[in-house]
Amino acid sequence: MKDKKTKFVELANNRVNRTIKDLRLIGNLANKNNYEYDDAQTNKIIKVLQDELDEVKRKFDSNRSGLKKDFKL
Repeated sequence: MKDKKTKFVELANNRVNRTIKDLRLIGNLANKNNYEYDDAQTNKIIKVLQDELDEVKRKFDSNRSGLKKDFKL
């Protein structure tokens, strides 16, 4: 069985690369020669993607900050 660091690196590489590819595909939707859309639709897409990215950042930050919490007055 792989150790936790090796498994993390393997999964992170695969998932981040897959996400980058998918984000680029979403970016292709901005081509007005091929697609028709309005500002409300694009704002909705951008908001949901930003919300998900913020959630990922929060999860990583909470893991880091949880290890370093010291109480001082």
